[in-house]
Amino acid sequence: MVFLLSRLEQKLSELRVASKKALVAYLVAGDPDLETTLELMHGFVASGVDIIELGVPFTDPIAEGPIIQAAHDRALQTSTSLDNIFDLVEEFRTKDSDTPIILMGYINTFLANSLALESIHERGTDAVLIVDIPGESTLAQIGINNTNIASVSLISPTTDRQRIEKICQTSSGFIYYVTLRGVTGASNLDVNEIETNITNIRMHTALPVLAGFGIKTSVDAQELSKVSDGVVIGSVLVDMIHQQSSQKDYKNIYTYLNEISVAITQ
Repeated sequence: MVFLLSRLEQKLSELRVASKKALVAYLVAGDPDLETTLELMHGFVASGVDIIELGVPFTDPIAEGPIIQAAHDRALQTSTSLDNIFDLVEEFRTKDSDTPIILMGYINTFLANSLALESIHERGTDAVLIVDIPGESTLAQIGINNTNIASVSLISPTTDRQRIEKICQTSSGFIYYVTLRGVTGASNLDVNEIETNITNIRMHTALPVLAGFGIKTSVDAQELSKVSDGVVIGSVLVDMIHQQSSQKDYKNIYTYLNEISVAITQ
């Protein structure tokens, strides 16, 4: 019997074999509009991004700082829905069948669309990251029945050791280590603490551990890539997208991502 890796597992496995670190880029679907989101997704990949994390707009994104909260508001003002995002991913797949896509959002949105989520793997989605559920929960436990998508969980600096072990047992794809005590977009990274905590997480799982929240510069990314299996870039990209949305010229974003990609390979 041949065991086929999922798209996300395949990508992370390829990077591990090549001794490379993963670059995950986050953007909010529908900010400034879905057509631009599609353009940016392809531009991200061409600039060295390995995995795309699509933010699903929500009215009360409690884990987000002001930059991403504002992006959620803008996307909701254009009536971006989860159904729209499913269509977006499907359109992306007509040109890119390899880049893994994670939908990152909040439980109310996913539960309201639980039936649709049972077949999202057929439309090109590889994983979900539901921010406001306990990391120990499986998708089935919250009413989402789809064993073909990964469930990425968050672990923070304040997660106690017993919970870390349970979260590692129920997670799939990778572990998302939150580098800060606070919301997205904060700063003051403590690399020594991050290294200690990721080392502890690795005692309980063979999954890759990627680091995110507060990564802004190529120096940040390079330092964190030394102690993790990859980095997630979010708020800085969302802010850059907003700043450039009137001109619809995103070359500086692609240059920035390429610099990050280069930095984490050194």
